[in-house]
Amino acid sequence: MKKVITLIVVVFMSVSSLSAQSKSEKQVEQAVETMRLAMISGDRNVLNNLASDQLTYGHSSGKIESKTDFVETLATKKSDFKSITLSNQSINVQGKTAVVRHVLDGDTFDGGKPGKVHLGIVLVFAKDGSNWKLLARQAYKLP
Repeated sequence: MKKVITLIVVVFMSVSSLSAQSKSEKQVEQAVETMRLAMISGDRNVLNNLASDQLTYGHSSGKIESKTDFVETLATKKSDFKSITLSNQSINVQGKTAVVRHVLDGDTFDGGKPGKVHLGIVLVFAKDGSNWKLLARQAYKLP
């Protein structure tokens, strides 16, 4: 009986450690949430602070934006998100680089026209000092 209890404890501890997020994963998750909220609000300062100066931001249409383009498009509401919901998110941190994948569903109001988007997203964050900065983003259309 003692061996069975020991085995159960070992299995439980192993499963618990596998499902626990690392400190870096939690920081990246927070950076993604900060970005989601800033994309809705168009907060220029938050967007500037979150994006790497070397940002390459790819849209599902194939259009590529720099950091300046990315910030201006959202801050001026040229791309106007009314809501963004993220689902099926995974975060993989390797040293000072993190890859995030998720599905983005959003309500937009671009050019005065309401719309909806349903996209797959890949984000790459790079650790810059104590902050995670968005280095690359690529969106792709989902059925």
